[in-house]
Amino acid sequence: EVQLVESGGGLVQPGGSLRLSCAASGFTFSNYAMSWVRQAPGEGLEWVSAINSGGGSTKYADSVKGRFTISRDNAKNTLYLQMNSLKPEDTAVYYCAKPIMWATMTGEMNEYDYWGQGTQVTVSS
Repeated sequence: EVQLVESGGGLVQPGGSLRLSCAASGFTFSNYAMSWVRQAPGEGLEWVSAINSGGGSTKYADSVKGRFTISRDNAKNTLYLQMNSLKPEDTAVYYCAKPIMWATMTGEMNEYDYWGQGTQVTVSS
C-alpha cells in the first residue's frame, strides 16, 4: 500500500522559513519523480515543484522559484521542501504527490495517483 506522510508545517511569520518532509512507503521511491502541490483556502490544487528520481533535475512554479528548494534522500525514502522568504500567499495545505508514470514532473494533477494527508503551512504576522 502506497503511503505518503507529510510533516513540518506550522505557523511562521512573513520572511521566515520552514522545511517540509514527506516519508514514502509502499513503492520503490527511488524509481519515481516526486512533486509537491499545495491548496490554499478556497482554491484548487496548485503544483509547486518536482524532482526527478535521482534528484539531479528540479522544476518550480514561478510563484516559488528562487525561494523554495526541493530535494530527496532515496536512502531514507524521504522528499523535502525547503521554503524560505515565506509570504502570506504561501499559506496552504502542502501535499507530496506520486506520479502515475515514474518520470512525470509536470503540473497536471491528473498525472498523479497518490497524495499524502497534507501539512498546514500558515504565514502570518
